[in-house]
Amino acid sequence: MDTTRAPGSGTGETGGAPAPVAPAREAPAPAAAPTLGGKVRSAARWSLINTVVMRLGNFATGIVLARFALGPAEWGVYGVAQTVLLVLLSANELGVGLAIVRWEGDARRFAPTVLTLSTLSSGLLYAALFAAAPTMAGLLGSPDAANVLRVMCLCVLIDGIAQVPGHFLTREFAQGKRMAIDGLNFVVGTSMTLLLAFQGHGAMSFAWGAVAGNVVTLVGCALAAPGTLKYGWDPEQARALLRFGLPLAGASMLALAVINVDTMVVGATLGNVSLGFYVLAFNISGWPVRIISEAARRVSFAGFSRLAESPQALAQGFSRALGLLVTLTVPLCVLLGGLALPVIELIYGDRWGPAAAALPWLMALGLIRIGSELAYDCLVAVGQRRALFLVQGLWLVALVPVLLAAARLNGIVGVSQAHVLVAGGLVVPVFLVALGRGGIGVGRIARACAWPFLGGAVMAAIILVLQPRFGDSRLALLALSTIALAGYTVCVLPSRDFLRGVERGGRPRRGRHRSSTPVRSTRQDMR
Repeated sequence: MDTTRAPGSGTGETGGAPAPVAPAREAPAPAAAPTLGGKVRSAARWSLINTVVMRLGNFATGIVLARFALGPAEWGVYGVAQTVLLVLLSANELGVGLAIVRWEGDARRFAPTVLTLSTLSSGLLYAALFAAAPTMAGLLGSPDAANVLRVMCLCVLIDGIAQVPGHFLTREFAQGKRMAIDGLNFVVGTSMTLLLAFQGHGAMSFAWGAVAGNVVTLVGCALAAPGTLKYGWDPEQARALLRFGLPLAGASMLALAVINVDTMVVGATLGNVSLGFYVLAFNISGWPVRIISEAARRVSFAGFSRLAESPQALAQGFSRALGLLVTLTVPLCVLLGGLALPVIELIYGDRWGPAAAALPWLMALGLIRIGSELAYDCLVAVGQRRALFLVQGLWLVALVPVLLAAARLNGIVGVSQAHVLVAGGLVVPVFLVALGRGGIGVGRIARACAWPFLGGAVMAAIILVLQPRFGDSRLALLALSTIALAGYTVCVLPSRDFLRGVERGGRPRRGRHRSSTPVRSTRQDMR
């Protein structure tokens, strides 16, 4: 099962103890930077491979289920349960687990307190959800989802325990190990889901599949990071951890509420069948986010944390990361949005055609999500947690009434349009202001996005002009996609030096300074 969490990347230090002082002739300072860079690059490669493989597997599984086992109503029930689960997962460990990633020093000194807090909070959340499941399902327009909620949200408790060893792997940039764990999660969880779905268990098949996969993740993380599942309690550590984590948990919960409140609105106002179409379209719009953005976020928080004390280096790093993500994402968004109906009917079958009307707008939202999630990681790294909380709160407050009105006026298409209106017209400018206060100007962001956006406009024009002439056959879609991608490639070629960090003269771009000493956290290791 796919779950989108708050930023969960790590720093690159293995323990935090000071390194031995080497003789001056060995020049230790320059040697440390390549070590960090090597860790980041290696982790990014493994993370990208992991994400692509897992998402392709989930994509194939979704096709099988949508074509042969489940209909729109079952997808609607699953959508309600998944929405509740994602919101709970955003705060099930109160944000304290990120201290293992962010704080310098020996994380094993305060990890037992983190584990205790995480387990207690997750257990209380699940108990509250279990009691409130029938009421919650009824309010969301899906009374049949109550039992599915109770089973699927067992993942909240399991995930709360797995957070500690999982964050240790993130801290060490151990994405190779994480790929093996995620692979086992996928095999076990997907097998369980398919088995139960073809036996006629409907949306409950997703629930038990998610639980089985999360159990595998817990066991795998515990084995890959031995000795990290030890309970303990230190009141002083607990207070400091809660001061650190609660703002992050609040912002994360708001962020996921923003992304998932539309599911609640559609379910409550339009019913399970419309919700099933909407969930399918939203999942398709999330392909670029999950494949590209999720891979980047597993290392972006660590990288931004290391650059946090050098504003110029942070600005350069953020603009390059944004430029790379947007360059990779725009063509996927344009192709899926421009060819929505033939793509959905080709992949999922004709009965899912109504989902296509919402997809172009949701693809625009997906592109905004990628930029906002990267900005989220950057703002967390530089300590602007309060600003993040305010941004996400503003987003949610503005979004809910607009979604409700749009759902009644224009169904799932109206909901999709409302999402883009609020995100593009209100939230993006606010994020730009917050980034500007962190030293990342609008000019850098515009430069990162200019060529990809131009290429996207050219792709859209090619599709609009040629699609009526080419038709909707598989060969026509392939030819049209190839031509559109060729046009995009020509447009983004001028940005290749910028993405590689090379100046016009062919010299590598440098920040104001490079430090061999890890950037100190805003809060030191617990004593």
